Amino acid sequence: MMPLIYAEKGQPQIIRKIGGSPEVKKHLEDLGFNVGGQVSVISSLGENLIVKVKESRVAVSEELAKKIMV
Repeated sequence: MMPLIYAEKGQPQIIRKIGGSPEVKKHLEDLGFNVGGQVSVISSLGENLIVKVKESRVAVSEELAKKIMV
């Protein structure tokens, strides 16, 4: 397992664990990040990652990306 921030760009990954406080977990779930779901890193833009999750593109901060384990 590794944080999403270190995942190879363009490679589909399976979300294994979501860390952080209950509020952070709820926020990530609302964005579509669920354990067992698929996510791909599209690109990095400054301190944000552009990721594809559930057929949508979402920008997440490096801080949040470190809480998503793949």
